[in-house]
Amino acid sequence: MILALANQKGGVGKTTVAVNLAAALAESGERVLLVDLDPQANASSGLGVRVSASRSLYAALCGERSGREILISTPFGLDLLPSSADLAGGEVELLDLPHRELLVRGILESLAAEYDFILLDCPPSLGILTVNALCAAEGVVIPLQCEYYALEGLSLLIKTLRRIREGLNARLFLFGIVLTMFDGRNRLSREVAEEARRHFRWTVFETLIPRTVRLSEAPSHGQPITVYDPRGRAAEAFRRLGEEVKRRAREKNP
Repeated sequence: MILALANQKGGVGKTTVAVNLAAALAESGERVLLVDLDPQANASSGLGVRVSASRSLYAALCGERSGREILISTPFGLDLLPSSADLAGGEVELLDLPHRELLVRGILESLAAEYDFILLDCPPSLGILTVNALCAAEGVVIPLQCEYYALEGLSLLIKTLRRIREGLNARLFLFGIVLTMFDGRNRLSREVAEEARRHFRWTVFETLIPRTVRLSEAPSHGQPITVYDPRGRAAEAFRRLGEEVKRRAREKNP
């Protein structure tokens, strides 16, 4: 199953979810590919990977390399299509290409059969890279932080999903909303979680991703939380989220 992790609002924990959900799924025995579509390349560096433009997704999108040529196997049991800062300029270049919304889908076509899950980490915008991810994906996972203004802008993203489904990718659906940065001691966190569940009901995952120091530290060590702090609260939360994701995927494709 191909899942895009998207939210045009920055700082919601999107890349944290992408990296650590991918690691948790791989740890449980799933074949996982993580695709870093963000020019900030945080998903790549969070796995200890830094590459030049010629070895990154930028080269594949420009047609200079195939997806397989830039594929990297990580020490964490998952594969990665890495990003680089050059992708920021590449986003502008893509606008002049024919079928520009379908470039990522084309890159993944020869790889998809080899994986159980492909996770696409989108940039914090609704630009051409995110549109590419939505055109390639089957489902969308929306990370939503348990903070003030959390639900702002969510309606715009939902409308974008609807437009993509109607015009470019009829199979696209909202796979789920994952609540991030949850602090059970904080009344606002609890209120946002309750409001999200009230508005979106079954689409919200049961698992809450906690705000922890260890989760914030892990990317600087180039490790997912399941390796950096394997017995911590955050690692256990991502393992539970992974099980929820697998269960929903089975229900969608029995």
